[in-house]
Amino acid sequence: MVMAKPTIADQVKATPTKPGVYIFRDASGKVIYVGKAAGLRSRVRSYFADSSTLTLKGRHLAARIAQYEYVVTDSEGEALILENTLIKRYKPKYNVRLKDDKTYPYIKIDLEEEFPRVYFTRRREDERGARYFGPFASASSVRRTLDLIKKLFPYRSCTKNITGTDDRPCLDYYIHRCVGPCIGAASREEYHQVIDQVIMFLEGKHETIVKDLSSRMNEAAEDLQFERAAALRDQVRAIERVSQTQKVHSLRLKDEDYIALSRGQDEAWVEIFFVRAGKTVGRDHFIMEGTQDEGDAQIMAGFIKQFYDSASYVPPLLLVQHLPEDSELITSWLEGKRGRRVRMKVPQRGDRRQLLGMVAANAEQGLAQRHVKWMADSDAISGAMSELQEHLNLPELPRRMECYDISNIQGSNPVGSMVVFEDGKPKPTHYRKFKIKTVEGIDDYSMMQEMLRRRFRRLKDAANSKAESWTIVPDLVLIDGGKGHLGAIHQLFLELGIAHIPLASIAKRYEEVFRPDSKEPIILPRSSQALYMVQRIRDEAHRFAITFHRQLRKKSGVRSAMDNVPGIGPKRKKALIRRFGSVNAIREAETGEIAAVVGMTQKLAEVVKEHL
Repeated sequence: MVMAKPTIADQVKATPTKPGVYIFRDASGKVIYVGKAAGLRSRVRSYFADSSTLTLKGRHLAARIAQYEYVVTDSEGEALILENTLIKRYKPKYNVRLKDDKTYPYIKIDLEEEFPRVYFTRRREDERGARYFGPFASASSVRRTLDLIKKLFPYRSCTKNITGTDDRPCLDYYIHRCVGPCIGAASREEYHQVIDQVIMFLEGKHETIVKDLSSRMNEAAEDLQFERAAALRDQVRAIERVSQTQKVHSLRLKDEDYIALSRGQDEAWVEIFFVRAGKTVGRDHFIMEGTQDEGDAQIMAGFIKQFYDSASYVPPLLLVQHLPEDSELITSWLEGKRGRRVRMKVPQRGDRRQLLGMVAANAEQGLAQRHVKWMADSDAISGAMSELQEHLNLPELPRRMECYDISNIQGSNPVGSMVVFEDGKPKPTHYRKFKIKTVEGIDDYSMMQEMLRRRFRRLKDAANSKAESWTIVPDLVLIDGGKGHLGAIHQLFLELGIAHIPLASIAKRYEEVFRPDSKEPIILPRSSQALYMVQRIRDEAHRFAITFHRQLRKKSGVRSAMDNVPGIGPKRKKALIRRFGSVNAIREAETGEIAAVVGMTQKLAEVVKEHL
């Protein structure tokens, strides 16, 4: 007897009433929503009840649910942690989520190093002796902070192996930006005192630093070390100037975070102020996506869970504009991360209410400015192209820019992408995909050469080119990569006789731009529209390449399993994948279920099962 495939209604009835996480997928198997519940069955059932009780977003979601699964947990607290992990992994369309396609940046100090450095990182690992500060909303936020602390504290910024026996120090030593451990001017203990001050500054303990430095300044003066005393005096004054710009909001000397938001159509701007020892020591903002038809409490809950899941520090008090959904559960989770008591409340009066109002006003202004910038994009684009022409010394305004990227995993399914921006805006009709055909193994340089050789041979053979886009000469060709990639493509341009076409590459690590006629990298100003434009086109090329690479991997995965089944051609394979979503699902299905698919028979179904 052939057993019928259980319907979603049957699955809901069989769902346990225990706490856990549920995952909804669409017909293609893509995760579109992740949720948690104290009782799985009742929560999941609500999505398939009377649609009039659902929000517009809920109705759209319910209409797209093709399959679902769940994970039972021991408690609702464990469900919250798992839900947060899965949202970060899958980035489901219908979940409120932090906008980003990569991890947020941190400042890292590795105290296990003999002479620790202070540097930018996007990877936060559980390492013994490593201190992290963040996350920050953007790389520019980190760089502003690093620029400030480098001016205040003379730690080393080099990457050399410190032995203390170098003959000459670098320029930083002479301008009092480094204590010179490389030449033995500072011992390991003295250098660690500087690093301790950096850590205290990042923790907001400015008064402690000033007190310590003042004591050392007086000792140096008593020992007649007047030059050292003067240097310490200047450092104290610099820290005091920075401290004075940080408004005192409370005499309680508490650590607190203030969080408020402003909502757009399908996004929200979340502003956060960091108060340490009663002073505002920093602020940042984040964009939340998927907020349409969500309440303020849900958006606030989504931000707090995702931000503090990776935050290096949880303060004892969070002052929020809206109390988040499941506030007691989230508070308990925060206490687990902090290891001590955490409170979360909406201030109703006094200086805390006033400060939160200022945070909310900043959120509204930030979102408004974001929209203004979007509306005035043409002015920004024009300025960006002019800046780019000046910085890269281009003969013409870069009205047409082409950017190229390579995507592969250990050399498998290698592909290339070409994206085109005209007058600063994407022109998708001129985008092109390339399958790398002649390069084996991991060789990005050769892959990049193959792609551009194919593209620019079409330019040279314009008379026989069917697509008009191939015949257009770009004002700038951008390569995603460093000097090595640039050198390989420049050599290709020389071979093809097109060295007159402006060429540049952009390296991800420090956002440096390289040109064939310049030995040193070109550093575009961090706040410039030109850098933003270059990043936009580079990121678009990366996205386009990654998307194509994933499509090929998916097809090759299906092809390797299904194309060897006798009697299964493209139409039947497509029908089976459409019905079951994946090869694994076909493998696990009953023979009768496979035979029920249009175009299939009982005999063919048995063949499929046998081969899979």
